[in-house]
Amino acid sequence: MAAEIVNPRSDSSTDQDGGAEPLDSFDPAFALHRGGKMAVQATVPIRDKDDLSLAYTPGVARVCTAIAEQPELVNDYTWKSSVVAVVTDGTAVLGLGDIGPEASLPVMEGKAILFKQFGGVDAVPIALACTDVDDIIETVVRLAPSFGGVNLEDISAPRCFEIERRLQERLDIPVFHDDQHGTAVVTLAALRNAARLSGREIGQLRAVISGAGAAGVAIARMLIEAGIGDVAVADRKGVVSAGRGDLTPVKQELASFTNKAGLSGSLEDALAGADVFIGVSGGTVAEEAVASMAEGAFVFAMANPNPEIHPEVAHKYAAVVATGRSDFPNQINNVLAFPGIFAGALQVRATRITEGMKIAAAEALAAVVGDDLAADYVIPSPFDERVAPAVTAAVAAAARAAGVARR
Repeated sequence: MAAEIVNPRSDSSTDQDGGAEPLDSFDPAFALHRGGKMAVQATVPIRDKDDLSLAYTPGVARVCTAIAEQPELVNDYTWKSSVVAVVTDGTAVLGLGDIGPEASLPVMEGKAILFKQFGGVDAVPIALACTDVDDIIETVVRLAPSFGGVNLEDISAPRCFEIERRLQERLDIPVFHDDQHGTAVVTLAALRNAARLSGREIGQLRAVISGAGAAGVAIARMLIEAGIGDVAVADRKGVVSAGRGDLTPVKQELASFTNKAGLSGSLEDALAGADVFIGVSGGTVAEEAVASMAEGAFVFAMANPNPEIHPEVAHKYAAVVATGRSDFPNQINNVLAFPGIFAGALQVRATRITEGMKIAAAEALAAVVGDDLAADYVIPSPFDERVAPAVTAAVAAAARAAGVARR
């Protein structure tokens, strides 16, 4: 299967009202999406009856029999070891929320073509008509024999944590929730370079994360794993701390390994003297709170389309500013991570994606910047052709070192 950008258009098409002007006659986004953004392409020719007899019956039966006798051969003689399932239930799509499986498909197709474009990995969008945790898990487990990995996408928190954990326990292929780990990998890479630019180590930094959802929790875990000095996470009710009586089980666990300083109160209170702001929640942070941060601070305001702190405000006080938008420097974009991470994991037929593999991906991504490091260049562009090969190689090596590689 090859994911290709396709753009079949029909001038005679009309919308559901029948006869009205088609949407794609005035909106380029609809024009690009007409007919979908993907196609299936054969990798072998069928030119004559001999080709047909090899690709299908009777030749295919010999391959089936061999796989039945030696199941591991499925990785050599089918697409399994080189294709990823992009799975969603449509409950947390972009900033649109719970819009359902059908409406999520344009995003899942987009994710699949990004896998192909930036990592050379084939991917299949799968939108599920169920939201129950057990139903999702059982459905993906039943689909898993066809795939070498599972990328969970746009599944709302806190269900996404349990779904990922239980799927990885059940399956012997990588299960990766990109909203969590992809964001965390790219954030860590940018933070490593921001620290290097300022002559500091990550262990000298105190960070505050706005948002205790999927991305916020994953970023906190990865920063702790990377050795940050301290990190506090704030939700709508303030800093997540052990003293709060309203915490979910996920946030109780989060409180157990974050906020060594014992901070309480609001996000703005926590920002006083902080070295790093990381926003993955939306909303707006008051300029006075940004001004209270430590000298030479870093602001990573990643909400889209409206950053929690506008770059014009952030630049008044921060040494490095990053957002989630492509029209400002230092875009924290998941596409820098997930294609190479899966390419590396599939290359060695890894059984899972470990913390070490994610850390290796972040280090490789940061290293791409090299000597060109500057305040407006702490993270490479998604179109930098060095990115995916560097991440792929680092992840494959880390998988072998961790003992989760099968070749």
